[in-house]
Amino acid sequence: MFSKSCKYGIKATLYIAQKSQHDERVSLKEIAAAINSPIAFTAKILQILSKAMIINSTKGPNGGFEIDKTRLSKTSIHQIVQAIDGNHLFEDCVLGLNSCNANEPCPMHNEFVNIQKQLMESLATSNLLDVAMDLNLGLTVLKR
Repeated sequence: MFSKSCKYGIKATLYIAQKSQHDERVSLKEIAAAINSPIAFTAKILQILSKAMIINSTKGPNGGFEIDKTRLSKTSIHQIVQAIDGNHLFEDCVLGLNSCNANEPCPMHNEFVNIQKQLMESLATSNLLDVAMDLNLGLTVLKR
């Protein structure tokens, strides 16, 4: 469903969110190790997230990545998906057809338009603070 970059972007952001709850900055190497991703690949994803102002990047000896605590409850998983993959998942034809829309639906349009809407709403209402807290409670794990 999500691109590989997006999956790693979500995992990286959640890892940074967990550490940011404790006022910790994390390095690129630490993030890459935590999400089991190559460093160069992780760096590209973090650059996208930083440009989208989802994460903060600080250079220097005490630098690293963090998310301002006040933004944890205001940043949704949908914002991460949008920054990395765009809105294609929520707007494009599930079969990849160019002419699919409400006026000229593909055979699966009516079924999937509601699924796309529900997915977008679910991701939009899932904020980093809540998901990171669930991770901290051990309700799920980042590595897979």
